[in-house]
Amino acid sequence: MKVINFGSLNLDYVYQVKTIAQPGETVPCDTMTRFPGGKGANQSVALARAGISVWHAGLLGADGEWMRRLLGDAGIDIRFVQISETWPSGHAIIQVDARGMNSIIVYGGANQHIPHSFIAQVLAEAQEGDWLVLQNEINLTPELIKAGKAAGMKICFNPAPFTADVLDFPLDCVDVFILNEIEAAGLARRPEGTDVDDLAEELQDAFPESMICITLGADGAVCRSPETGLVRQNAFATRVVDTTAAGDTFTGFFLAEIAQHASVQTALELACRAAALAISRPGAIPSIPTRQEVADFTA
Repeated sequence: MKVINFGSLNLDYVYQVKTIAQPGETVPCDTMTRFPGGKGANQSVALARAGISVWHAGLLGADGEWMRRLLGDAGIDIRFVQISETWPSGHAIIQVDARGMNSIIVYGGANQHIPHSFIAQVLAEAQEGDWLVLQNEINLTPELIKAGKAAGMKICFNPAPFTADVLDFPLDCVDVFILNEIEAAGLARRPEGTDVDDLAEELQDAFPESMICITLGADGAVCRSPETGLVRQNAFATRVVDTTAAGDTFTGFFLAEIAQHASVQTALELACRAAALAISRPGAIPSIPTRQEVADFTA
């Protein structure tokens, strides 16, 4: 069994600021650093560091060859990480304030120009029971969901960033949803701030055969499935440096456990531990811990 993550690859430009710029405001930047990132790449690295076999599929521009090598060095199968001859790599502009909170602007670049033929090329290598991991930072996501299900794969979907067109995706094909509170509210067509237990219940009603996992930041996470009902996990206290890859770290470690048939409670605890470690470090991919680091972590 393997995981194929068909996802985004970004160059992250991280700006350390005292406060995140508001509309009409200019703020000074203390430091600027370039990191490898993108939700797809982050989640692939998290999956690999959690100890599961992961193949990444996606497009980089000619400026991203160094990132392709980095993913390979992280233990990810990169046979389907291709270099576009037309489009530059996607990139993100990330402000990180003194509290470790962030604000992100993403330019899709090559991520938004994946050709239809690439889907068939990648999924020809899939076997029944493999997992397909998807986010919402590339084009052709609805087609990928359908093609993955037709190939007998299990689908894990993290609809981030959440956009209105997600509601028109073939979501009945999804086996595991991983959402933050904003994404959960959007998917349930409810206002932000709706009680998370209500969101989990409504989403379970809408997708009765799916697992619904909702991350809650400092409040941990909840997961609801037909087999387990509602399961809760508190967050682990740590010093906050940069929250950029916390959700992606959680996703990788949570799915790595679920894919290996661990209990939901075990998966939630491991994922929350991994996310706590990630937010105590700067950057996206560089902040993602190894499985041994998570095992050794004491809050």
